[in-house]
Amino acid sequence: MTRAFNSCLGVCIALASGTASAALDRTGDFALLDEQGNFHQLSRYQHRKAVVLMSYVPSCAGMDDMLTSYRELRSQYAEQGFEFLLIDSKDSDRAALRALDLDVPILQDSGQLVSEALGISHAGDVRVLNPDRISLYYTGAVAADLGATLSAILEGPVRNTVKTENPSPCAISYPVRDAHSEEVPNYVTDIAPMIIDNCVTCHREFGVGPFALDSYLSLLGWSPMIKEVLLNKRMPPAQIDPDIGHSDSARYIATEDIQKLVHWLSAGAPRGEGSDPLEELNYVENKEWLLGEPDLIVTAPRQRIPATGVLDYIYADVELPFDEEKWVVGMQYQAVATSALHHLMSFVTLDEEDFWGEERSKSTSTRRFLDGYSPGEARAERFPEGTAVRIPKGAKLSMQFHYVGIGAELFDETKIALYFADPEDIPHLKERMVQAVSATVVIPPKEHDVSAHAQYTFQDAVVISGVRAKMNARGKNMKFSVERPDGTLQDILSVPAYNYGWQPHYVLDEPISVPAGSTVHVSGAFDNSVSNPFNPDPNAEVRSGLDSTDEMFTGYFTFHLAD
Repeated sequence: MTRAFNSCLGVCIALASGTASAALDRTGDFALLDEQGNFHQLSRYQHRKAVVLMSYVPSCAGMDDMLTSYRELRSQYAEQGFEFLLIDSKDSDRAALRALDLDVPILQDSGQLVSEALGISHAGDVRVLNPDRISLYYTGAVAADLGATLSAILEGPVRNTVKTENPSPCAISYPVRDAHSEEVPNYVTDIAPMIIDNCVTCHREFGVGPFALDSYLSLLGWSPMIKEVLLNKRMPPAQIDPDIGHSDSARYIATEDIQKLVHWLSAGAPRGEGSDPLEELNYVENKEWLLGEPDLIVTAPRQRIPATGVLDYIYADVELPFDEEKWVVGMQYQAVATSALHHLMSFVTLDEEDFWGEERSKSTSTRRFLDGYSPGEARAERFPEGTAVRIPKGAKLSMQFHYVGIGAELFDETKIALYFADPEDIPHLKERMVQAVSATVVIPPKEHDVSAHAQYTFQDAVVISGVRAKMNARGKNMKFSVERPDGTLQDILSVPAYNYGWQPHYVLDEPISVPAGSTVHVSGAFDNSVSNPFNPDPNAEVRSGLDSTDEMFTGYFTFHLAD
């Protein structure tokens, strides 16, 4: 038989196996960033018929020929509903992947965990993945079987996974996996401390996490979900691109730690010897004022939180009990219903303003942002040395609360500690402000990538100390950049997978000095398709507005004037 006949025969057998027992091989959802920092998640390609993924190793003999064949298939099938991607299975860094200068996105598989999960063993291995069912249409080489499988997907359902051999001579090694197979990470000394450091502030009794990780048995019971959310980047929440800027306000877990945890789970999560650190942990929520006794404690209006449902935003104003101007150098939130409060933002507003202030009518506005609250460890914010938020005489605090029901009715009465500057220091302080930069958007139905852009030019030299992204349910990604007068462009921070439920204010570890005449850019996109798991209605056209059912595209830059 000819090779073409064998190819057709193999795919035809797979199509014909329509018995009750026939089924595509299952795989797992995963997410990775590509060489440009763009986010790719298998389950978010439901607007495509399939995702075609090939392992790319530039040093492998014959790789150029494999890539040529792969590109030919892409030119034939990309416009018919297939997404073509490459994956780096050798754990290269972002700079090395960019230097390849390929015309196909290449996914950065840090720690090789996704390549492991997909069973990639050789350079040139191909996986054709069903993003709807999270299953495999095809595993093997760039061969005639691959093209036949893609044609078969267009013509009708493929009943069984098509499997072929890959003749590539270049085997992929997994040194960390092999090392952990020889010596499985220890629960007591490796795994439990990692869970304590990264997870239990939310995943505890009465925490905002949906389940508690308070023992080995609880960790074991939730292990399939834990592995899934690590590989598809749902956890840790509010992830930013680790290669663009850095903020302690973000939640990072080192690749080495994720490898330990995933390999321990894959090994069956052995308990080992020793007492259980999770059972011994007596987590007590810190109700202390971390910056010492406040100069003023402001109490927000009491809020009732129903047992179930995601509530619309709640807005509240709080009058301040002083008649003179104040300068705030630090503050701390202390919520009661920490298990239900998902975020809280506070602005300093004047009598005629509400929470939105000038943002109601202007695309750019300079405002007094106090700070934001997000779930996790108790945190106090002391503003950068020599800066403060000014509260004008007669001003008030305007707050936006976002609660989520947890199965029991709760009441919240958040307190805000304010720390004022010494009057002698005030003449030397820089006022800490926030620049809101927004764009008006119209998002057509069923569109998975609707781009948006906004910009603002600072007339004075400033120091940018933080950023925050604001979109609603259709938000897809947002990046913050600064363009200096000489034309140089610097990316400040990137949120590659925007999550409507997590909207923290990212305080930059290294503030950015910006000369006068510099322009800040906010670039991003919306996903109004079935591929967006947060989308309430892919068939609806959505426009800009201030309600949670509308959309927003606003980037906030926290800044003060430079010396």
